[in-house]
Amino acid sequence: MTEEIDFYLDLTKEQMNDAVSHLELVLSKIRAGKASPQMLRSVTLDYYGVQTPLSQASNITTPDAQTILVQPFDKTIITEIEQAIIDANLGFNPSNNGESVIINVPPLTEDRRRELVKQAKTEIENSKVSIRNVRQKTNDEIKKLGKSGLSEDLERDACNNVQEITNQFVEKVDKIFSVKESEIMTV
Repeated sequence: MTEEIDFYLDLTKEQMNDAVSHLELVLSKIRAGKASPQMLRSVTLDYYGVQTPLSQASNITTPDAQTILVQPFDKTIITEIEQAIIDANLGFNPSNNGESVIINVPPLTEDRRRELVKQAKTEIENSKVSIRNVRQKTNDEIKKLGKSGLSEDLERDACNNVQEITNQFVEKVDKIFSVKESEIMTV
């Protein structure tokens, strides 16, 4: 029986880790006022008839905090890259110099910063809900084990362990939010 409990605890940690990883991915798309190649992660373009991520057709760098530089491997697709960035509806106005696409990232207004913090907070709450759902599923499985012969002490201890794991992951999510919030609000 304790092997089954260990299995459920490991599964719980894995699923909660997945929720945190998803959160980090989503938060990386929320811009924080300074330019980042991650801002163009969702951009795809038609590259010889195939939808290709921009990062696979070009080199994306940030020469300074307000500029993203996209250098295509094939110079003939510069206009397609510009159009793909516009079509992605990220609020950028790209321009090109014949060699590369230049995106000037406008500084965020105070209102826009507050909106982004609210958006991040929503994602944090979604992540916490996912973590709590994992806790609930694991506790249900442990209670099923209790009905099939697991002692009450082991069942209680296992549920307490699940709660401790949940608390650790919720704390981790809160730390991620505080870092992202300060990143967004820093001018």
